[in-house]
Amino acid sequence: MIRFRILVAAALLCAAHAFAADAPLVDAPAGALRGEALDGVNAFRGVPYAQPPVGPQRWRPPVVAARWDGVRDATRFGPACHQPPPRPGSIYSPAEALPTSEDCLSLNVWAPADAQGAPVFVWIHGGSLVAGSGREPMYDGEALARQGVVMVTINYRLGVLGWLAHPDLSAESGDGVSGNYGLLDQVEALRWIQRNITAFGGDPGNVTIAGESAGALSVMYLLAAPPARGLFHRAIAQSAYMISTPALRESVHGTPSAEEAGVELSRKLEVRGLPRLRAMDAQALTVQAALAGYFPLGVVDGKVLPAQLVEVFDRGQQAPVPILAGFNDGEIRSLRFLLPPPPADAATYEATIRAAYGELADEMLRRYPSADLDEAMLASTRDAMYGWTAERLVRSQSALGQPSYLYYFDHGYPAADAAGLHAFHAAEIPYALGTGAGTPPNWPVPPDTGDERALAAAMQGYWTAFARSGTPVADGAPDWPAYGEARAYMAFDGAPKPGVHLMPGMFELVETVVCRRRAHGRLPWHWNVGIISPPLPDGVDGCP
Repeated sequence: MIRFRILVAAALLCAAHAFAADAPLVDAPAGALRGEALDGVNAFRGVPYAQPPVGPQRWRPPVVAARWDGVRDATRFGPACHQPPPRPGSIYSPAEALPTSEDCLSLNVWAPADAQGAPVFVWIHGGSLVAGSGREPMYDGEALARQGVVMVTINYRLGVLGWLAHPDLSAESGDGVSGNYGLLDQVEALRWIQRNITAFGGDPGNVTIAGESAGALSVMYLLAAPPARGLFHRAIAQSAYMISTPALRESVHGTPSAEEAGVELSRKLEVRGLPRLRAMDAQALTVQAALAGYFPLGVVDGKVLPAQLVEVFDRGQQAPVPILAGFNDGEIRSLRFLLPPPPADAATYEATIRAAYGELADEMLRRYPSADLDEAMLASTRDAMYGWTAERLVRSQSALGQPSYLYYFDHGYPAADAAGLHAFHAAEIPYALGTGAGTPPNWPVPPDTGDERALAAAMQGYWTAFARSGTPVADGAPDWPAYGEARAYMAFDGAPKPGVHLMPGMFELVETVVCRRRAHGRLPWHWNVGIISPPLPDGVDGCP
């Protein structure tokens, strides 16, 4: 055995010299990898963590990949998972369409060259569960690796390929369920990290999952999912949205069952039967499903997702881990497709609110007055989706006795403010991840000033310290108080500023609306607020 190990080590050493004299080499349980040295940081890209079932095997859980032979080149990113082409002109669109493939289940690792037992920071990309990739420059892990963490970004199946439920798929499953394939990919990536990250200098006993938008939705799914239990130890949710979720076989909260939605999609595409769906070109299927109105979400199936997220958190059945969560002041400024057409005038707005909200109308009009209709609509949708969710998360984890930290990103800069995008959705990412040079081409460019660099340094310090110890601290920056009874939070507005009781009354108002809609049973809770709110049900037992 000793002789065998010596021969293997010698072979790996020779292979490393053949690739590049300074190329970092690791021999992980998954296989040997040759990466790229980045002046004190080692990068390993395009590392497969599982085999995705493709073609005739499409829509099945990921398969653990066998150890590969030889030394794998890990200097290039793997393809993104299939997704529609980017929207021209969007601030979120990359410079060019990403290369895609069904064989897309890869991850990327950035580690300090001398890492040993370092905290692991796993970033889950956003994109509405429809688009995105762990290879995007705005998620590059070099900056956080320089802060002493091992940074990992992952791909997971998207759109119809990642989230479709269908009765025939459920019949194939040993558990009798379908959908949630993208979530199962994320779980498998976390399992791969548990088995392999030590080889990169990371600590599998200190893993933080983090994400923004759909990445933060994924963080909540993982907090709720029994298969993910024990695979991570802290969570960061940036602009999460705890909306109502379809159930596998029954219509709930105004949403058809996930299986029914799958059958309806097959009908719209005029492709009947799983064999024909599996025979379709993956990219064509992805695009056609999106055009047909298919919207991917997790599925409450009793196995992977046991219940609605709000119910899991109300029962205290989520993973008992520390959390850092927050939202941005201008979330909806770059997501105006979530807004309805504006009302004709202030009087129409007020009359509509009174008709929809009944005895809560006075509070709605106080919080979202008609003096500025655009701001009222932006703020009410922001709070219903993102503000309420962030505070609900920290309240829920605090109730479990876990350290919980709330933030509010209200930072503006000239290019964003001039475009009407003050503190827009995802604006905090380049600051928190240190990736200002990697923003998409249409992104409002922050100025290169000392104040901007100081804000970014503080946020990176807080984020990585939280990953390290569960307490966000940053050199030269104020202490970040836990949420607690004071309802403390940290505002990021030019510089970090601690405060207490963010937006008094906001959480209670939205919580009342959500509670009554849940009790009604046939109403969703998400962006159908303000002037497009259905009539609010009367007060019921257990609701304010």
